Amino acid sequence: MARPRAKSPPRLTRDAERLIALALGLNASGSLTEDRFWESQMSTVVAKLLENGNDAPIDGALDHLYQTNLGAYDTLIELVENESEAVAVPEGDRQWQALLIAAPIVVWSKYAIPSGPIPRDQAETLQVQLQAHVLAQGARLAMVPYLYSIDQLPRHFSELRRTAAKLADAAIANEKPKIDLTRLPETAHLLADTRFVIGCAAVPRGAAMFRWQEDASGHAGRAGSLEQWIAQARPTISKLLPGCVFESLLPDAYYVNCRESDRRVRPFGIRAAVAFLENALKTKAAEIKAVVAGFGEERVDEYRIGFYAGEDGEIAHGVVWPLYGREDENARPGPIDEVIAQLTESGITEVKRLPATFTPEYCEDCGAPLFANGEAEIVHAELPEEADTHTAHFH
Repeated sequence: MARPRAKSPPRLTRDAERLIALALGLNASGSLTEDRFWESQMSTVVAKLLENGNDAPIDGALDHLYQTNLGAYDTLIELVENESEAVAVPEGDRQWQALLIAAPIVVWSKYAIPSGPIPRDQAETLQVQLQAHVLAQGARLAMVPYLYSIDQLPRHFSELRRTAAKLADAAIANEKPKIDLTRLPETAHLLADTRFVIGCAAVPRGAAMFRWQEDASGHAGRAGSLEQWIAQARPTISKLLPGCVFESLLPDAYYVNCRESDRRVRPFGIRAAVAFLENALKTKAAEIKAVVAGFGEERVDEYRIGFYAGEDGEIAHGVVWPLYGREDENARPGPIDEVIAQLTESGITEVKRLPATFTPEYCEDCGAPLFANGEAEIVHAELPEEADTHTAHFH
């Protein structure tokens, strides 16, 4: 998930400055021996902050490095994420290592996309499939019987670490996890979104965590695990997501799968938007036109795609295609080529690309992103009054 970046960063604390210095040291390191020194120092600082629920210095350091040194930013965010999602748990003379995992499902539907508690029998089936096809033999697993939307996942590193620690204890003890699911926020209703099943796997220290680590083919074993997971889990997931088109991703470490699902949901957003407009405007994809423009402060951070039908050019609906990590808008083929390819695959035959980079603007009343029309004017997407916008639940 993309990190929000403050325009006026607050004054850095001593801990934030320490993390910045350590990250810069690690990024400039010339050997694995030196790497381990910097990593040990950083881990100590980060672990202490997370245990105390003090995310502010970490966020401050990350925001500063994002603006000034992307290499050091990458080294720090990788370590912070690991400290948040991975925990070591002693049990007598035995040491366990535990990892928070996520099984993402990328979804789109003309109906409201479900989220919420997973019935007991379906949760047990998913847990069996995870242990049989994804986790290493002997790995213990505590899975939360809940289908999360991204709005309901932990928002802070320290919150995620607490969740990982609680689930790790449950996994090692072979107990049901005790997670309070009554205070989760409401799920935003989107045409395309991601749903997550999360859990924590635990193995003795030094043992393999995933099935593909045991496979003689090594990394190639991931493909087999994914095939088995899709084949065996799909019937259960279909019951959880009636009336939805979905794609299951390989269950893996929490943060890497959050990022991967962010990328994979983007094409679904375009397909869902076109299907929505076909229904709402009683038209066909070939009669819908698109305007694609890059938005960002100093570079293109996202493409905003405005859709309209008819000759008036009024933007009726819009989709945001964010860029992540090292995606470069100047690469060829690059993100813009993928956007246009997805529009073409969805049946859009007329696409206008604006060459300028626009400053991101949002509606002051509702907070929705604004889009560029064919005249390069920044406007609010508004459906015609006669459009059918009823969102139904699938029965």
